[in-house]
Amino acid sequence: MFRMLFIVVLAVSMFGYSHGADNLPLVFEDNFAKGMDHWSFSDSSCWKIVELKDGSKALSQFKKVSSFKPPHRSPYHFALVKDLVVEDFVLETKMLSTIKDYNHRDLCLFFGYQDPAHFYYVHLGKKTDDHANQIFIVDGSDRKKISIKTTPGTNWTESWHKARIKRDIKSGSIEVFFDDMSQPVMTANNKNFTWGKVGVGSFDDTGDWADVKIFGVKAKGK
Repeated sequence: MFRMLFIVVLAVSMFGYSHGADNLPLVFEDNFAKGMDHWSFSDSSCWKIVELKDGSKALSQFKKVSSFKPPHRSPYHFALVKDLVVEDFVLETKMLSTIKDYNHRDLCLFFGYQDPAHFYYVHLGKKTDDHANQIFIVDGSDRKKISIKTTPGTNWTESWHKARIKRDIKSGSIEVFFDDMSQPVMTANNKNFTWGKVGVGSFDDTGDWADVKIFGVKAKGK
């Protein structure tokens, strides 16, 4: 019994298995080889499938200007996984920023999405301020920063980067990882939305996404 407890404690300290958002079943996976039919868009004219140098495919948000008008100050571009609503989840993906470098160069990850006026998003921006490189909530009003921890900025380059979100609804924990999957670059704690859709996008820039995986608990009755 003691040996079993020791192994569990060791796993927690080594791998960060600290709450219920870990060790979840795979509920969605897309490498975009069969197109983008599994996704819904704020403005579908801004999105397409592109072929990468290695022959694999990616989802590309290639237009900077969108016809979508959010009801509150929040991102213009998002693609949400259809027919999937989750509670606890882990999102993993690869991201490529395709916009010219500037201070608010960004890509975003969306979760807890219930409608255009109620959701969370992570803004991975080049330089941090109150409106960039933070975790935000949109709750019937303009986006509001809820980050407890962030960094001076997201180091966008012309290469692909890895990203990960871990969400635990019981504790309210939100953890965001970028490139280094061992330590979160952003954290927040909020329980306003305990279920919702998950997706990718940008505030008003452009970018590509590949190898999207979602591990999670499907929300009952949603």
